[in-house]
Amino acid sequence: MPATAPMPVLPEVTVSLSELVPPRYRHYFTGRADRAHYRTRRYDFGGSIQYMPLVRAFLDTCAADRDRDYRYLFTLLGSELANNALEHSRSGQPFGGYTLTCRRTRTGLRLTCRDEGARDGRTVGLGQRCHLKANPNGLDLSAESGRGLAMVNALATSWGDNGIPDYRQVWFFLAYDLTDNLWNTAA
Repeated sequence: MPATAPMPVLPEVTVSLSELVPPRYRHYFTGRADRAHYRTRRYDFGGSIQYMPLVRAFLDTCAADRDRDYRYLFTLLGSELANNALEHSRSGQPFGGYTLTCRRTRTGLRLTCRDEGARDGRTVGLGQRCHLKANPNGLDLSAESGRGLAMVNALATSWGDNGIPDYRQVWFFLAYDLTDNLWNTAA
């Protein structure tokens, strides 16, 4: 076919998201606690919003041995980091991707989202940092944007980023003990 010929219309095909996961990683998405506790779990996700159910299954499985509130909160905050990677970095562009890494500690779970860098190509000089800040008005119900990091700031035990826009890593730590967490006082 010549290069200028139109692309023929292809039929739509529906494939289960689980079919996109290699067999050796399928236990990352079951929603059940592993028999042997993991220390670190890492997975690379494609840069499309269509993978978000798979992201949520990964996050839910990482926290599978915790109670329902903890699992929900961990999945909510982790989904926000993934969504930010898609929305604000090159990870959300065609052929983009991002990595979620969950580390289990004695006192809680730490999730890190590594994206492909700032969408606008912003860089900082060697040795300089440009850290993210939560919008102070982000939890205002009338706010049109900026809610995500404000929610992470309010509900995670701690959070931060590496300050490098062209290789951003955003993380949060959620302690197992939610006694003093705003999540418990909101109900």
